[in-house]
Amino acid sequence: MPGILIVEDDKELREMLKMSLLRKGYTVQEAENGKEAISHFKPFITDLVVTDLIMPEEDGIKVVIRLRELKPTIKIIAISGGGKVGPGSYLKLAKALGADAIYSKPFSIKDLIVKIEQLLDNEQHT
Repeated sequence: MPGILIVEDDKELREMLKMSLLRKGYTVQEAENGKEAISHFKPFITDLVVTDLIMPEEDGIKVVIRLRELKPTIKIIAISGGGKVGPGSYLKLAKALGADAIYSKPFSIKDLIVKIEQLLDNEQHT
């Protein structure tokens, strides 16, 4: 089963995503910030990353850039509540830097899982 890395500083949201993905049979790793995500990234077992954009230690924009360098084929979904300026500009930047999909918080976990399934299904057929 595909491996997914969740990078999110909000523990409750991270746990909710993790439990939803485990129920679907995915292998799930988690990191609470971008620095941890990059240092623990395992290219050979991670097929998709869901990353928040505004986090302490290392933001999600840097995560997107670094993971694209480490594994160009990885699927990336960026999520953001936007902080003080709103999510739009951060999400557009993440998309421009290589995120495959973007979601503004709050979002439907069901919709996110459908997108994850689509991205991973497309990768298996290429």
